[in-house]
Amino acid sequence: MRLQNKQDIHGVFFHWHSFKLKLIAEGFLVGIISGLLVVFYRFLLEKATIFLRQIYVFQSQNLWFVRVWIPILIIVGYILGVLIKKEKMIRGSGIPQVEGVLLRRLSMDWYRVIIGKFIGGVLAIGAGLSLGREGPSVQIGSAVGQGISRIFKRIKIEEKYLITSGASAGLAAAFNAPLAGVMFALEEVHKHFSPLILTSAMAASLAADYVSRNFFGLRPLFDFHHVAILPLRYYLHLIILGAFLGILGLAFNQALLKTTKLYTKQKLFSIQFRPIIPLLVAGCLGLVLPEVLGGGHHLIVSLTKDNFALGVLVILLVVKFMFTMLSYGCGAPGGIFLPLLTIGALIGSIYGSLMIKLFNMNPEYINILIILAMAGYFTAIVKAPITGIILITELTGSFSGLLPVSIVCITAYIISDVLGGKPIYESLLEMILDNNEDNKFVGDHEKKLLLEIPVRLGTVLDGKKIREVDWPKNCLVVSINRGESEIIPQGSTSICPGDYLIILSDEDKAPMVKKILLKMAEESIFEEQ
Repeated sequence: MRLQNKQDIHGVFFHWHSFKLKLIAEGFLVGIISGLLVVFYRFLLEKATIFLRQIYVFQSQNLWFVRVWIPILIIVGYILGVLIKKEKMIRGSGIPQVEGVLLRRLSMDWYRVIIGKFIGGVLAIGAGLSLGREGPSVQIGSAVGQGISRIFKRIKIEEKYLITSGASAGLAAAFNAPLAGVMFALEEVHKHFSPLILTSAMAASLAADYVSRNFFGLRPLFDFHHVAILPLRYYLHLIILGAFLGILGLAFNQALLKTTKLYTKQKLFSIQFRPIIPLLVAGCLGLVLPEVLGGGHHLIVSLTKDNFALGVLVILLVVKFMFTMLSYGCGAPGGIFLPLLTIGALIGSIYGSLMIKLFNMNPEYINILIILAMAGYFTAIVKAPITGIILITELTGSFSGLLPVSIVCITAYIISDVLGGKPIYESLLEMILDNNEDNKFVGDHEKKLLLEIPVRLGTVLDGKKIREVDWPKNCLVVSINRGESEIIPQGSTSICPGDYLIILSDEDKAPMVKKILLKMAEESIFEEQ
C-alpha cells in the first residue's frame, strides 16, 4: 500500500479537516520556540548596546582608540555585506519577505534565515545602525513556523498559518505586545480577518509573550511613570498633529524607498561593501551625537524624563531621520519599527514644545503627545491604524489615551491615503520582487493546495451565484465557510459578504489564482462599473 501524499488532492482534503484541531497546539509550539530565540536575540542586543555606549565614552576620553575602532567597524560592515550577499532573504526588515512568502511570490530557507538574520541583526544593530529588532524578530518567528511545518511535513495551507503565527510571536516577544502581534498578523501580514489565523496567532503570541516576560519582567517596554490625560479643549490640536504626521509619514516612505534605490543603482560600492558606509557614519555620530545610534529605545525614554531644548530636538529629529535612511538602505538586517517610533516621539516632543510656547499648554502633557505622535507616525507609514493603536497602548501600558490615540491615528491614515501614500512594506516587497528574479517562488504542478479567500461587502463577488462568476483557470471552489457552517458549493449557491471561499489549485498556479481572486473579492462593484 503506497504512502499517502499529503500534497495530492486526497491528502489536501484529508488534512484540511484534521489540521484545524492541531493548529492551536502547533501555534503554541511555534510561539515557545520563537519566543526563546527572540528573547536571546533581545538579550544580546541589549548587552551589545551597553557595550557600545561604553566604547564611545571611553573613546571620547581616549581619542587614540578611534584608530582601533574604525577598522573594527569596517570589518563588521564587510561581514554584514557578505551575509546579505549570500542570503538575499535576510536583507532589511524581513517583514516584506514574509509577506512575499505568504503570497507565494518568494521562497525562503527557514534555517538559513534564522541563522543569517540572527547574526546579521546582532552585528548591525549592536554596532550602532539605526535599525530595530522587531523586523528581524518577525522574520525569525516566521522562519520557525516554516521550520515546524517542514519538519512535521504539514500541508501548504497549514504552513502558511504557522508562518503567520511565527510572525505574530516574533513581534509579541520583541515588544512584549501579544495583542499587537495578533493584530499585526491580521491587519498587515494577511490583510484580512480569519478565525484560523486568529486562533493560531493568538496561541503563538501569548506563548512568546509568556517566555519574554519571564526573562524581561512584566513591565511594558516604555514604562512611562506619569501620563496625564489630555483635556478635551486640546483635541482640535490632535487633528492638526495627525495631519502633520500623515505628511511626514509619506515623506519617510518616499525617502526610504529612494535611498534604497540609490544604494542599488550606484556602482561604486558592491553589495558586500555597502554596510560599511553607515557604520563609518555611526562611528562619527557616536562621538558627537550618540543618542541617534541604535533603534532609539533609550532616546524615547529620555524624552519623557529630560527637558530638551527645541533646537536640540530638531537636530535629533533630522539626524535620526537621515541616519535611519542611510542604515536601512544599505540592506543590513534590521527593521524600521523602533526607529520610526523614535522619530515619531521626537515629532511629538517638538509639537508639545511648540504648544507650550504658543498656547501656554501645561508641560505635563508632553508625554501623552509623544505617545500620540508615535502611534500616528506608525499608522501613516505602515497604514495599519488598529495595530498602531494597540501597539502603542501595550508598549506604554497606558489605556487612558485610547480616544486621542484613535483620533491621531485615523487623521494620519486619512491624510496619508489622500496624498497617495502606500503601506511601506508593500512598496518594499514590490522593490524586492523587481530585484530578485532568481528567488521567486516556483511551485510543483503535481501538488495541490487550498487557498482561503475572504469576500467583502459590496465587492464583485458579493451576491453572485457560483455559476455567474468568471473563475480563473486551474482552480475549483470546493467549500464555503459561512460563520460556523461549511457549505458544499453548487452552481446555484450564492456568495455572501463575510464568506471564506476555499479554493483548490495547482501549487505552481496558486500565486496567479490568488491574485485574481483577491482582486475579485476586494474590488468594489462600483469600480467594476
